[in-house]
Amino acid sequence: MYDFYSDTKSIPTKEMLESIVSAPLGDEQKAEDPTTAKLETRVAKLLGKEAAVFMISGTMCNEIAVKVHCDPGDEVICDASSHLLNFECGSPAALSGVLLNPLQGTNGIFTSADVKNAIRPKSRYMPISKMLLVEQTANLGGGAVWPLETIDAVVGEAKSHGLVAHMDGARLLNAVAKSGISPARYARDFDTVWIDFSKGLGAPCGAVIAGTTDFCLQAWRQKQALGGAMRQSGVLAAACLYALDNHIEQQTMDNELAASIGERIMAFPQITNVMPVDTNIIVFDVADNAPTATEIVDRMKDRGVLLGAFGERRLRIVTCLNVDKNAGDALVTELASVLSD
Repeated sequence: MYDFYSDTKSIPTKEMLESIVSAPLGDEQKAEDPTTAKLETRVAKLLGKEAAVFMISGTMCNEIAVKVHCDPGDEVICDASSHLLNFECGSPAALSGVLLNPLQGTNGIFTSADVKNAIRPKSRYMPISKMLLVEQTANLGGGAVWPLETIDAVVGEAKSHGLVAHMDGARLLNAVAKSGISPARYARDFDTVWIDFSKGLGAPCGAVIAGTTDFCLQAWRQKQALGGAMRQSGVLAAACLYALDNHIEQQTMDNELAASIGERIMAFPQITNVMPVDTNIIVFDVADNAPTATEIVDRMKDRGVLLGAFGERRLRIVTCLNVDKNAGDALVTELASVLSD
């Protein structure tokens, strides 16, 4: 089975799993796990921040950022397609009493003018605009890479009004592979930023959020409160360190495979739209006379290829270390057959 449903489906390699065996361990809650500490220090340096905290997931990173940066009744400005809004169970409201103000960007990317228009005037009647969220890359925007000048503009606008800036950097390293811009430069003006290890980097789970030392102290308290504190977390951190040492170049390979697939399926008559393929995600729409997205997913599964349905006629393909050129060729061949049946 060739699995293109998501890069979260990536399976740790044998070598990654073997790296866990020799990892020195200790009690994370007592700051005694050297492997976890090493990972946090390394990610903080990678992102140009003072400190970092290992979390069990990227969702926890986002929710803790909201909880630390915002008070109940505050508002977060984000894109309408963002993970925070669509895939985190309404947790900003449920856990923090925080509202989301979604912007209608293009492929998940909005402008400084959009931010300016969204910021609330100071009023005792209105929510307080408190935090700006940027998702790099924009998942439902087809893995779109935020241009650096756009990031600088939207963050500059937000900060001129006193907002905090937070980056959901789940696939930040895919953007780095595409642009050649360093993670620290992308993250420079953000108060907090995190990267995920369970997607393109291939670790079984885990994410690391970075910011100031003070933020990380507060984040640890919220991690504890939400039940996210661990003990010998080095068994997970070791896999993340292995990924940083061995899977960074994989991001370029994933991007290139996705670009190849996107270019080939764009020519299929029953595909009406393919979002620009910047990184490792291909989002496309099929015509009204084609099978529905769910029908295509079912038929492709019968042919040994897994895709994702993201609407009645919208599908998503994601590349990662567990699919290669041969898998991509099989996907294109089988999709052509399904659409021509």
